[in-house]
Amino acid sequence: MNHRPTGRGTRAALALTALVGSAALAALPVTTASASDPAAAGGVAVQYRTSATGASADQSEPWLKVRNTGSAAVQLQQVKVRYYFKADAPGATYRFACSWAVRGCSAVTGTFGTLARPTATADRYLEIGFTSAAGTLAPGADTGDMQLRFHRSSWQPLIQSDDYSFDGTRTSYADFTKVTAQLAGTTVWGTAPEGNDPTDPTDPPTDPPGGGQTLFDDFSYTSHTDPALAAHGWNVRSNSGGPGVPGATWDPSKVTFAAQNGSTVMNLETSTAGTGASTRHTEVLTRATKFRNGTYAARVRFSDAPKSGPDGDRLVQTFFTINDLKAPMADDYAEYDFEYLPNGGWGEPANILYTTSWETYNPDPWQAVNQHSESRRSFAGWHDLVVTIDDSAITYYVDGQLFGTHGAAYLPERPMSINFNQWLIDLDGQTSTTPRAYDQQVDYVLHVKDQVLTPAQVAAKVSAYRAAGTAFTDQVPGS
Repeated sequence: MNHRPTGRGTRAALALTALVGSAALAALPVTTASASDPAAAGGVAVQYRTSATGASADQSEPWLKVRNTGSAAVQLQQVKVRYYFKADAPGATYRFACSWAVRGCSAVTGTFGTLARPTATADRYLEIGFTSAAGTLAPGADTGDMQLRFHRSSWQPLIQSDDYSFDGTRTSYADFTKVTAQLAGTTVWGTAPEGNDPTDPTDPPTDPPGGGQTLFDDFSYTSHTDPALAAHGWNVRSNSGGPGVPGATWDPSKVTFAAQNGSTVMNLETSTAGTGASTRHTEVLTRATKFRNGTYAARVRFSDAPKSGPDGDRLVQTFFTINDLKAPMADDYAEYDFEYLPNGGWGEPANILYTTSWETYNPDPWQAVNQHSESRRSFAGWHDLVVTIDDSAITYYVDGQLFGTHGAAYLPERPMSINFNQWLIDLDGQTSTTPRAYDQQVDYVLHVKDQVLTPAQVAAKVSAYRAAGTAFTDQVPGS
């Protein structure tokens, strides 16, 4: 599988070309309304439009603004907005995403609930809330654009024409009373479907989280030809192509397994003697493209220096998820990377660790739509890498510490594979023909479908598998 275009290795700087979404606006330093009497100083109104106007669609797109109609500022964390719709099938489940918001998608939440008294046009609702990062609304101000969307978990088409809160004629923002708003628990805007006051205490809670199916592998194999490796869903790459040095070989024989500290680790070796023909890259990836939201984790050993020969090659050591780019700038592309460059590259002079979340790209001429975080220091040695993906953000951790959080604009629309590889960006400036070789090692990989685990929970889950003697399990259903 050619997981990246060859041209990617020739760009000046991967992450520095990112087109990053707007940051959250600073909160205004004004007095807020009392939570004990939110209506005393006024309330809020909701404006609505849609960018998916058809009677049916792949996803519904209720775009909203919340406006302060009172005389005192409102804490957005006290505001809840409900959009009402009719489920497309018994038991159908839905996923929420924020494509863009003036105050930042990370400040906007979305959960689904079931109405206590279903009507002909509504038996579910999407409830929009705000985190403390959303700040406050001054009197007369609004939140600005919130470009929201939701879809069936199965990605089957949904019918909008029978939804209580849908109006396909509204393509410009205007006040809309078929969505409701609560301020500190009191309904201050809109009319709910008959008999379904948003504050009704009998209203059932939001849908419980699903998922939890797990892939775990501690790479207890004997060699790249071990039949269990393929039986467990792994592909050791041998096909030609990018990324990296033109003319290089992706060499399965350079993927080996060895006992280390009581367990088995996978070793990816990359080597060169200064020419494309002498360069050997390595990659191991899942055959299945079935992984999407949830938690991904791996324990990876990065190397700053070669195990033999002279140092200085621009190397990339990775753990990532990815799907295929169906066309330049296709918006259903997804990729989430840990990439360590021990000797710099892409315009960086020295070691740097990137985490990058991709929306899409154009290989020629190069254009990248992504968001990145980075740390410019040595990461030689073992590291616990965790990335979580839910319906609002992508969050990266290194050794239990938050490394970066990326916005909902970069969430995946399609399932992905799980990959590890090590490769050379280029041989520019390298005149040595002395052979040299570099190692990257992997202790384990874990994926938990549709559930966000903390790094501590990841460690506990891995420890439990090992205590039980479980070397491999894959419960994740196919896409």
